[in-house]
Amino acid sequence: MRCASTKQEPEIFQSSDGNLTLSVPIQFKRRAGRKQVTLPNGEPGLPRPWDTAATSLQLALARGHKWLAMMESGEVSTLTEIAKKEGIDNSYVSRMVNLTTLAPDIIDAILLNELPDHLTLFDLAVDPPALWDEQRTA
Repeated sequence: MRCASTKQEPEIFQSSDGNLTLSVPIQFKRRAGRKQVTLPNGEPGLPRPWDTAATSLQLALARGHKWLAMMESGEVSTLTEIAKKEGIDNSYVSRMVNLTTLAPDIIDAILLNELPDHLTLFDLAVDPPALWDEQRTA
């Protein structure tokens, strides 16, 4: 992780293989023996309260990203391998990995626990539209 010493805007780099890298200039500062993140606009990042448990949707999103990373790293080559390794159903793995394709603002809403109450994990994970505008409409 790179730390920027001056305030800059986030940058996106595309490599020749099509992968994107997001560079967000943040700083880590020590405050009372703890590390604190300073955002590009100079504001301190607010830590997640310690007494707040992750929601099931947040945990599902984390699992999806973990399993996608396992595939991208070559640790496994298929979703079926992940399912066997984890001892769970292949369709569950597929649905959790689908969450990684959600629009960034939808992911933010999941992480901030700000989704409308009527939306469920099933609504988001089962065959989400490929286009982010269509995801927001749905």
